[in-house]
Amino acid sequence: MASALLLVFAVATLGGAGLGAAFDPNPLQDFCVADPTSKVHVNGQPCKDPSTVSAADFFFPGVDKPGGTASHRYGFSALSVDIPGLNTLGASHARVDVTPGGVFPPHYHPRASETAVVLEGAVYFGFVTSYPDNKVFAKVLRKGDVFAVPQGLVHFLHNNGTEPAALYATLSSQNPGLVLLGDALFGSGLPDDLLAKTFLTDTETAGKIGAKFRS
Repeated sequence: MASALLLVFAVATLGGAGLGAAFDPNPLQDFCVADPTSKVHVNGQPCKDPSTVSAADFFFPGVDKPGGTASHRYGFSALSVDIPGLNTLGASHARVDVTPGGVFPPHYHPRASETAVVLEGAVYFGFVTSYPDNKVFAKVLRKGDVFAVPQGLVHFLHNNGTEPAALYATLSSQNPGLVLLGDALFGSGLPDDLLAKTFLTDTETAGKIGAKFRS
């Protein structure tokens, strides 16, 4: 009996140790400022020597202005707010600007929820629940409004006004990922007949749409 209990305890201990090693959601120190020069590969980025850390490692200037990566196809730009001191803390930030008539098209972040606050202008912003309900939760947001998107759900924004709009987005992952649905489906080289069946259309139409994404 005693040996049986000992075996159960050993298995439970090993199982718990394995789970603990596989996932640690909490920081183990005050901070781990990213060291972009390191050649070490870890889940995140290696830490700088704490003795070399300064206030500049927790600072980012210029988020009051648009910039970063621009999409002329959709009419938006995204400025990544790179703060080395956020390394390992499970967060990332970006400023998003959308021209009048522009969109940040339907997309999702596989590893993050999102909260966005409108800095300027107004946008139609929302998300769609998962299949089979496919219910839309959306509102027109104006300066000072905040909207939240649950992790992994398709969401979108549309500046259907006449003035430029700007938002500040916070995501709950250091590397949230981004999947633009149109680009993923039509720009990836999936067969036209598969896309035609998926969108209940014909292969010629699917091919014409795909050509626009691949041009």
